[in-house]
Amino acid sequence: MASSMSEDEIYEEAKRRVKAKREFFSHLSAYVAVNVLLIIIWAVTGAGFPWFLFPLCGWGIGLLFHFMNVFVFTGRLDKSAVEKEAEKIRREQK
Repeated sequence: MASSMSEDEIYEEAKRRVKAKREFFSHLSAYVAVNVLLIIIWAVTGAGFPWFLFPLCGWGIGLLFHFMNVFVFTGRLDKSAVEKEAEKIRREQK
């Protein structure tokens, strides 16, 4: 079901997407900075067991989900949830 959006709705959706992209790139920057620091600490302290892989991989999975939410799904899940809730409210008012 494709519905046309007003200019205000398009602008608000564009603002939401830009905010989500900025938040993702902030998250990515923190991920890179912290993990580079952890690798440096590992290397300086003897480069034994690569323990830095645990936070690198664990956080990386979260970052992957964040990426998917921002760039792959692009709000389709949120939109359908909002539409379902709006339809429920309409039915309640009848």
